[in-house]
Amino acid sequence: MRVMSSELDDRLITSSLPTDAQLRVIFAVVALLVVALVVTAPYAHQATDGTEIFVPAYAAAIFVIEVTTAAILLATFRVRGSVQLFVLALGYLLSGFLSVPWALTFPGVFEIAWFDQNLQSTAWIAAIRRIGFASALVGYAVIGPGLTVRTPERWILSGIGALAVVLTTLVTFIMGNVDFLPHFMTDARTTTTAWRYIPMLALFLYMVAFMALVARIRSTLDIWMCVVVFSLCVEILLISYLGGATRLSVGWWSGRFFGLMAAGTILLVLLAETTENYMRLARAAANERRTRFNRLAAMEALSASIAHEINQPLSSMVTDANAGQRWLSRDEPEIEHARNALKRIADEGYRADKIVAGIRQMFQTGAQDREFVDLKCVIEDAVARSLQDRSAARIEVEKLYRDEPKMVIGNAGQLLQVVANLLDNAVDAMKDSGIRSRKISIGIAHGDGDEVEVSISDTGPGVRPEILDRVFLPFVSTKPEGMGMGLMFCRSVVEAHGGRIWTTENKPAGAVFRFTLPTDTLSSDRGL
Repeated sequence: MRVMSSELDDRLITSSLPTDAQLRVIFAVVALLVVALVVTAPYAHQATDGTEIFVPAYAAAIFVIEVTTAAILLATFRVRGSVQLFVLALGYLLSGFLSVPWALTFPGVFEIAWFDQNLQSTAWIAAIRRIGFASALVGYAVIGPGLTVRTPERWILSGIGALAVVLTTLVTFIMGNVDFLPHFMTDARTTTTAWRYIPMLALFLYMVAFMALVARIRSTLDIWMCVVVFSLCVEILLISYLGGATRLSVGWWSGRFFGLMAAGTILLVLLAETTENYMRLARAAANERRTRFNRLAAMEALSASIAHEINQPLSSMVTDANAGQRWLSRDEPEIEHARNALKRIADEGYRADKIVAGIRQMFQTGAQDREFVDLKCVIEDAVARSLQDRSAARIEVEKLYRDEPKMVIGNAGQLLQVVANLLDNAVDAMKDSGIRSRKISIGIAHGDGDEVEVSISDTGPGVRPEILDRVFLPFVSTKPEGMGMGLMFCRSVVEAHGGRIWTTENKPAGAVFRFTLPTDTLSSDRGL
């Protein structure tokens, strides 16, 4: 037996209960059938002339609809292994296959040598088709949905093969021995009294199937099969009773129309479910691809952030290590200078550790490690770290804030890296430019409400207008050799602290980067 996920079971019409919208459609279809029966009944006995030409079209429609329905049911059976679906599919195959010899032997339609147009051949094929499909409906209604098989593929091949052999044998036997069988037709349109047992038996089987379905309705398909059985009962009433069992009468054609509706009902329902399932699978696949892409992008952003931020302390460590080697390689080693270089190497190592820890915290949920931080001291530390690069580029730093503490709640290491990134970007923007006046202005002011606003401006070339709105996105850089992760890191840290960051043009030249930080604990403890 097969075990399917409850999620899939809940979405299939073969196992799920109907929604309110589906019930409304079902009641509407039944109401239309009743109205059509009432309208057609007074004219059911009226004969028609020359309508034989529509028989092939009707048979072709029935064949296509019922074989397609059987194919979808067999595909569902292949997934679920439910025997009741297998029986119902074989019933639709039987009805669809027999519609072909029924049309070929219909009097006055085709003239084919092997298909002798004996009056009884068409009636016998119709009888087998009617009783066979009704028996399949009873089998579907009686067999419980819990009965499944392990090898549905083998059942499908065996069932279709056996059905083809049985139907071929029956049709061949009827064509060869029709004169020895009971007669159902007196002429091309009128039936004998023996025929009345066929619709009676079919109605009996339909009623058995209907009662069994009503007694155990467990799915949307069960309810739709009740509608199909009701349509077939209306077909029998119109063809064999209200229409006087006369071929090509208004009742006969109306009954065929109801039979066509019964055949098409399940097909439309199955096609609708198949389309919905494909749409659901397509959406699930798209969501899965999007989730995988986002996960890969996050991993790439994390690795790029680590590489970008760790490069600065590593570069300082390499520089100090080379300096220390030079101090020690002299004829008279400068021990004090070498000691200072080693101390700076240790400091940069601790800084690198804090950077990695801070980046990891950015990609974690929950509260971050926060404490009271003097924003002025953070800025002073960042300015001191950029001294060497600024001196080499002859860049002046202007401090536009008072010499007093500016306390915020945050992660000191992350905030230090934000300010350092903005300073480094400003230095890089000006050191290779031909601008004579090179100045970085740093300001601290009160923002809106309980916020502190920090501004860092430069006199470099500024940010290109085409990337101004995207400058804080990952992998967007203003430098040819840049990775595009520094400003993304700054935005992530500032937003994790409950603030915001933006950039504007600096008049007459350069760019201004501003960010705000809240000063109260609750608003700053947001996390990513």
